Amino acid sequence: MKLIACLGNPGKKYTANRHNAGFLTGDYISKKYGIPLTEKKFSSSYGTGTINGNKIILLFPHTYMNQSGIAVKAALEYFDIPHSSLIAIHDDIEIPFGDVRYKFGGGHKGQNGIRSIIDNVETPDFHRIRIGVGRPQHSEMKVADFLLSDFSADEFQKLGLIFEKAEALLLEIFAKELSA
Repeated sequence: MKLIACLGNPGKKYTANRHNAGFLTGDYISKKYGIPLTEKKFSSSYGTGTINGNKIILLFPHTYMNQSGIAVKAALEYFDIPHSSLIAIHDDIEIPFGDVRYKFGGGHKGQNGIRSIIDNVETPDFHRIRIGVGRPQHSEMKVADFLLSDFSADEFQKLGLIFEKAEALLLEIFAKELSA
């Protein structure tokens, strides 16, 4: 079983924010694979289902981004899932908007949700699907303000392709693990 942790901030205020790229991608996965997010536990919403024969738990922590690790650790422990079967989907300002990249292990690069998971799970060794949101265009704009701002109308129209790229990486992770 895999735990797919979609990182973001709960509440309507944050719905279309760049920092919610993980939640938005998770919503896409939930709808495409018919995984309803009806369960409430671990300060999260979650659902269980199957993606290409792989049993998964799709988790949306409601602890806010900076405390995501608390919810992720509780779910991993409850379901007895090893950290190596964790897949975190999150925004990344170091990657240009539109790019989606995979990474296993390593540091958090200033992404506070990933920092929280590493601190709580006590290892960096888990899968990450990194959704590029780019950096602020104006040097005077603070990174936090940029991340908590909504995607532009033009960016929002391109999110479908980004979700498809993230899904493809997710399927690659499953395929690699089956062949290992």
